[in-house]
Amino acid sequence: MECNGLVEVTTSFANYLNVPKKRFKVYVEPPKNSPYVAKVEKQVNQVLRAHRPAIGYSLDDLKERANRPPSSPEMAPLLALLLCLLLLLSALPCSAAASPSRSSSPSAAPTPLVPALFVIGDSTADVGTNNYLGTLARADREPYGRDFDTHRPTGRFSNGRIPVDYLAEKLGLPFVPPYLEQSMRMGVGSVGLTNIDGMIQGVNYASAAAGILSSSGSELGMHVSLTQQVQQVEDTYEQLALALGEAATVDLFKRSVFFLSIGSNDFIHYYLRNVSGVQMHYLPWEFNQLLVNSVRQEIKNLYNINVRKIVLMGLPPVGCAPHFLSDYGSQNGECIDYINNVVIEFNYGLRYMSSEFIRQYPDSMISYCDTFEGSVDILENRDRYGFLTTTDACCGLGKYGGLFICVLPQMACSDASSHVWWDEFHPTETVNRILAENVWSGEHTKMCYPVDLQEMVKLKK
Repeated sequence: MECNGLVEVTTSFANYLNVPKKRFKVYVEPPKNSPYVAKVEKQVNQVLRAHRPAIGYSLDDLKERANRPPSSPEMAPLLALLLCLLLLLSALPCSAAASPSRSSSPSAAPTPLVPALFVIGDSTADVGTNNYLGTLARADREPYGRDFDTHRPTGRFSNGRIPVDYLAEKLGLPFVPPYLEQSMRMGVGSVGLTNIDGMIQGVNYASAAAGILSSSGSELGMHVSLTQQVQQVEDTYEQLALALGEAATVDLFKRSVFFLSIGSNDFIHYYLRNVSGVQMHYLPWEFNQLLVNSVRQEIKNLYNINVRKIVLMGLPPVGCAPHFLSDYGSQNGECIDYINNVVIEFNYGLRYMSSEFIRQYPDSMISYCDTFEGSVDILENRDRYGFLTTTDACCGLGKYGGLFICVLPQMACSDASSHVWWDEFHPTETVNRILAENVWSGEHTKMCYPVDLQEMVKLKK
């Protein structure tokens, strides 16, 4: 096996020290209890004992300091340690340094099925965008992320992974980083091959509380609306074109998958709350038409910059969320039909629009995935999927856990996998995995039309 040296070894050991992944190029996890890691730790401790006056910290000290900002003076000893580590490992066989793991290093990873995965959406797809914004809609605190790969909050609104994480894995790609994180890392005006490496395999623009309409979710604070996210995609296109060239960027976008999941907040935080008297101006079907037309316009804007493969997610049964069961006084866990009927109508309009768009632009492919249908299958067949409750949130307060948001670890249940809902609005990692498997191949129930994602990536359009 060919050894990839610096990037692979540095990243592996950085993850072992719990250094945030955003500081390195590759997403890998070292195997637990690996003899290789034990050997590395032994050698590192030998280096520390020999050079402690210069380095100044034990291994445990460095682990504790690994989460300091990269510009902190206290990071210098850690970087010195990593350099020493690389020198030590240079004598090891390359096969040892390339230990296989769940997120394999480049030398061991399968060839990606598509060049990149780009994600647009709301809290159903946010992986940390809102960590950088002044907003109440943040998931950067415990117990969020407690069952994630790192067992730490990341900004994902779940106890663990969300659908785009599973889909990235299916596509042979690393987890997609937030756009704002990449922008801060690049800095202003720094465009080049070394600066866009974090964007080559995809970017996540999704922002919790965002809606199709710019004003949806505004009462929670800052967010990046659908229109603004598409503008960020356009900025990414320009940055890549400057670094790679126009032809290479066109090819990259045409062959990549764009995942779009947004719209719930236009009902939760706008229409159902009758913000600005919106219900006086729009009947439900008129409001849905406004939303669908807005989504179509943004898809057309993406088409104009050579986006050709889109996974368009419909809305889940919002009326079954613990928040609304509590808010509308559901007696025995019955879903709120009024809300679900409005959502079903929106989903129908979204599916019809996507089929018409394909007819008008035959070189494009939009796969509409019915999240409502997939979610109802789970709710109606909970025993088959192993859930104990389909109404109560794992983390929350009040009846159904829908009265108050999840803010403390003490509010969470011990086993989220037995629950459909993680908090008052968002599903658990287990549900996210099931939905992602349906998007990929319809493993549990068919959700995507006309094709699922696995079939889409094979298309030569």
